Amino acid sequence: MAIASAFENEKGQEELTYNSRDPGTTDNSDDGGELSGAVVCPSHTTERKMMWRVDWHILPFVTILYLLAFLDRVNIANARTFNLEADLGLKKTEYNTALTIFFVPYILFEIPSNILLKRFSPRIWLSGCMFLFGLVSIFQGLAQNYGGLLATRFFLGLFEAGMFPGCFYLIGMWYKRDEAQKRYSLFFSSTSLAGAFGGLLASAIGKLDGVRGYSGWRWIFILEGLLTAVVAIIFFFTFPAFPEESKWLSEEEQAYIKTRLKAEQGNNGAERKITFRDVLTVLKDHRVILGGFMYFGLIVPAYGYAFFAPTIIKTYNYSPIQTQLHSVPPWAASFVFSLIVAALSDWTRHRAFFALAPLGLLIAAIGVLLSVHTNTTAEYAVLHLFTSGTYAVLPIIVCWFQMNLGGHHRRAIGSAWQVGFGNLGGIIATYIFLDTDAPYFTKGYAICLGFTVVSALASVLYLISIHVENRRRAKTATNIGLSEYEKTELGDLNPNYRYMY
Repeated sequence: MAIASAFENEKGQEELTYNSRDPGTTDNSDDGGELSGAVVCPSHTTERKMMWRVDWHILPFVTILYLLAFLDRVNIANARTFNLEADLGLKKTEYNTALTIFFVPYILFEIPSNILLKRFSPRIWLSGCMFLFGLVSIFQGLAQNYGGLLATRFFLGLFEAGMFPGCFYLIGMWYKRDEAQKRYSLFFSSTSLAGAFGGLLASAIGKLDGVRGYSGWRWIFILEGLLTAVVAIIFFFTFPAFPEESKWLSEEEQAYIKTRLKAEQGNNGAERKITFRDVLTVLKDHRVILGGFMYFGLIVPAYGYAFFAPTIIKTYNYSPIQTQLHSVPPWAASFVFSLIVAALSDWTRHRAFFALAPLGLLIAAIGVLLSVHTNTTAEYAVLHLFTSGTYAVLPIIVCWFQMNLGGHHRRAIGSAWQVGFGNLGGIIATYIFLDTDAPYFTKGYAICLGFTVVSALASVLYLISIHVENRRRAKTATNIGLSEYEKTELGDLNPNYRYMY
């Protein structure tokens, strides 16, 4: 996309004119030429300052929200090392079943949650769900038996269902495609922060074992759930919304944010309600189906590690507290690596390479873990590569796919489908690292390898598909007399739209 910027006057005003002849943009004019009019930044600010304001009003909130959501989701792995199974009388694979039941409502309610988020606004819907899953996390610490643990894990999955796709959907409604990856990866890296933060918290909270008659694992759930509930109350009054609903923007600024996105992606159709027919229509698109498999394949190693990292690291002969502390560095490594990959991806305005390269790193890491069993130092070091490959590529794949979806309804449905279907891999992940396979966990790593290859294959097919489609559209006449309503309905299926590689 060609961008002409003028920095002439002393006030630092910027006037941006968007031309849609480049791949990766959409043209809303009737003649296939330049867009009608220029996208002019409000006179009192510059585009850089405007997006800096947007960053501060969006990113801290979604990052903290998902950090706490992921923490409440996977802290059961930390709690396990503090005698959770013995206290609740869990036998055989009952712990794994407790992990699995989380994903049943989590998968089923992804798409309904995104529809309700659009109807009620992110501030009300996401902060409300956040308060409820924080409350459930507290109840999880009060569970007295296996049935109580299952019930709390089910409702935790229900109330967390909309967090991930909802936040990605919200971010996508504020940023252009060539500036979104850093924001997506910063948001998604909250999972790495949650993993690291969870290990540190668990090592500290575990020392409360016996206080007021509660085991250390109970305090992990209670205190972390209480933190989530308190933050949710604050977020109910402060959490961001879509551009057209944000009161901290003037009408002129709202118009600018919406227009700069329209210049790149077309009219988003924010005012239009999503119907069940829309869901069926979007899911008929083969590229949408591929997007689900791209994510699905990676969820297996992602959750496999998130739920069983302490179990794996404990086999290296560490004490419970040392196990928690040694779980921190691999998460920290993935956080740094994912931000570097995201910055390079945005700088080059390219996604495919930065999706496939970390997949190669992950495959290599799994290969080492499958073959090296006598050098715990090397195995622990390779865990850093495992987490870095997994958690660097996940936000790239999600951003690449979701930012190629045009319009509110296609993006809301497509993002929920990708995450909802992809999290079927979470069910598989809960059974791949069994105690009976310790200390080598050969089956678990082999399954991770197979599903990583599935993700890589789906990613390559998606790349081929959008390349073929872009070439087809480049050779096809774009002046077909579509109305603005028809363009909005088509979204990225608009013949003038170009997919980003």
